[in-house]
Amino acid sequence: MKSDACDASLFELDENSSIPLWLQLKNRFIYLITSGYYKPDDKLPTVRGLAADIEVNYNTISKVYKSLEADGYIESKRRQGAFVCDVSNKPGVSISATAEIVTTEYVRRCRELGMTLEDIEAQFAAGIARERKKLEQGE
Repeated sequence: MKSDACDASLFELDENSSIPLWLQLKNRFIYLITSGYYKPDDKLPTVRGLAADIEVNYNTISKVYKSLEADGYIESKRRQGAFVCDVSNKPGVSISATAEIVTTEYVRRCRELGMTLEDIEAQFAAGIARERKKLEQGE
């Protein structure tokens, strides 16, 4: 079980994005939960702690947690904190849905690095080729 300590690097936000900060954070939490980074029953950082660590308003984090709870990703327990729910049977949470989230994140980060879509496609194809070669060699 993960501790409730916060690794601020998990929550890089784009303040220039047209996507509101609270929604960027919510989407990031959903990704971290559905990808398995956070496991069922893991305790999330406190609202105050996360707000301080990533320098975002307390009310913004509170809104994220309330929204995640309403959508069934987390459960708040009074005086104990917020804990990750088992979402393995949740509609829309599947390998393909998680892969789509990961792919979207990959493309976004590559674009932030200044890569064109053609550059990203070539990089991705090279990565697939490397993995294919490893599989063929039995690694």
